[in-house]
Amino acid sequence: MNDTNSILLISDDDDFSHDLVSKLIFLRKKDVITCSKFANAVNNVTIHSPAIVLVHSNIKTAALGLIEELRKNKDLCIIFVSDLYDSELILQAYESGADDFILSSAESFEFVLRIVHNIKQNSVKLSLLKNLRILEQLQVIEPETGVYNFDYAKQVIENYIDDNLIDCGIFMVFAPVLSDKIKFSSRNLAKVIKNTVRFDDIVTFGKGEKVYLFLAKKDLNDALVVFNKIKENYKDTDICTGISSIVHKQFDRFELEALQALSNAQAMNLEYSFADEKSETLDNWLDDGIDVSKGYKIFRQMFNKKLEKVIAPVFYRLQKSYEERLFDTEIEQYTNEEQCVFKLKNKKQESTLKIVYPGFTKIIVYITHEGLDSPENKDIQIPLTKITQKDLVKIVEDFIKEFKIASV
Repeated sequence: MNDTNSILLISDDDDFSHDLVSKLIFLRKKDVITCSKFANAVNNVTIHSPAIVLVHSNIKTAALGLIEELRKNKDLCIIFVSDLYDSELILQAYESGADDFILSSAESFEFVLRIVHNIKQNSVKLSLLKNLRILEQLQVIEPETGVYNFDYAKQVIENYIDDNLIDCGIFMVFAPVLSDKIKFSSRNLAKVIKNTVRFDDIVTFGKGEKVYLFLAKKDLNDALVVFNKIKENYKDTDICTGISSIVHKQFDRFELEALQALSNAQAMNLEYSFADEKSETLDNWLDDGIDVSKGYKIFRQMFNKKLEKVIAPVFYRLQKSYEERLFDTEIEQYTNEEQCVFKLKNKKQESTLKIVYPGFTKIIVYITHEGLDSPENKDIQIPLTKITQKDLVKIVEDFIKEFKIASV
């Protein structure tokens, strides 16, 4: 903390200004407190270079407008002083750029503690800003967005994982849907992602017009929550994402898996796609020459893995994807170790896709459209090694198309 901390009080209420100055007499003698009217506020900030700015006004638009103007100076620490505890106004003040707030009726000790605390916090913030500017000068971070450049993505993410002993997490790659590729701006998307995620989530530019996001200690469900928030905030184009777990993987591998998942999402017009989790050891056990009686536990283990990593995620995301596209249709899906069901129902038609594991090397997909006796009703046998997200998505989407035709 500096020996001298200049404090600028901005208020058009002379009585309040006089009262507040008397409340701050407990600060150190070297500290300087200056009062200013709203009309001269910006000029006085330039002249006095205060460590803390207190903004007090009964006029909502005046207070928020001034805070937003002062926030252009990233070095300032701005405290909003409110006469009333109005939660909506206080939130708007934060959104406009205030660092903290306090009620004008607070006791003198609370003002002193709040100001001293913010001086300390601002000192830390200024140190971080100094480091940020150095990184910007070295072109590690892009100044416009505050996002790491692609050349440093691998190093930054690997260092973060190693320094914090991260053993699980999610890596996501964002890009536009193919139809919106021309209108897409990776910089605009990067800004939105940066403003949407937490401070310790890592956002970087990716290969081509892509944006990377690393979420430490998060799982696939957390990734979907984050993706939906980003979609709500990004209005320029439709986007999609490829998602990979980082468990037991190096950067190059989970980056490649996420890029491949993104390509699948774009090719199949999906909002998101999970990277296939493959186990070469388990797949090799499914060769035809194996003694199946001895390998039953291995087959069951393989099915459970496919259930967790392929079937359940595909059913879940297709339900979410089609809920908004199939009008007046109820979509029900569930998965367990005995059977997996994806059901569609409206006033005209009820159709069911059921995956059953009878044991050993295959699963059976039963497709039934109630009231129909046609080729649309069928059984499909699939070897365990052939159950991939891409193939399963095609089967389910074909089933959905058949339902739509049958319900016309």
